[in-house]
Amino acid sequence: MTQDNIIPHHQTVSPLERIHLKGHRPAVVWFTGLSGSGKSTIANLVEARLCRDFHAHTFLLDGDNIRTGLNKDLGFTPRDRAENIRRLGEVCRLFYDAGLIVLTAFISPYAADRNRIRERIPEGDFIEVFVQCPLDVCESRDPKGLYEKARNGQIQNFTGIGSDYEIPVNPELTLYSGLLSADECAEEVIKYLTVHQLRARKDTKEIDG
Repeated sequence: MTQDNIIPHHQTVSPLERIHLKGHRPAVVWFTGLSGSGKSTIANLVEARLCRDFHAHTFLLDGDNIRTGLNKDLGFTPRDRAENIRRLGEVCRLFYDAGLIVLTAFISPYAADRNRIRERIPEGDFIEVFVQCPLDVCESRDPKGLYEKARNGQIQNFTGIGSDYEIPVNPELTLYSGLLSADECAEEVIKYLTVHQLRARKDTKEIDG
């Protein structure tokens, strides 16, 4: 069956109805940065705050629930990394369409891959969060011992050691996790979302498909 034979079925429930039901606009909050920069820790704190303090509908995607299931067939070559992020972007779009604030915590080292996902999400609802942390600080943390393995040649194409990381040019937020605590970084994200997603109620506009 070719793409020409796939005809989308019209859904009765509109995005605007989901916004009114949930009480907030959906979003994709995309945390990107080196391994050890604090992406997962900060994303977890943000999701907890959104759920407990704002009763927001959320879901957090990271390597544990993507690479052990949907993308367990992929490695870490540049091609596999690109496919990993492409699939992740499609999942994000589905969760976005469901009306959720979906958070992701992936290195996602290539700007082109991140930009392709931005293009899939309506303007203003893709929030790129660059977790900026010097390589030496990330390496000193090394929570999973990955940098040591990369230095010893046990891991190939490891970002920051054997593979480049392309720094975001115009992210919506930059968090300096080498200087601020995880809680302080999470608070910066909450402040942004409070203004742009959580306060959008009756005056919100219909979301374009």
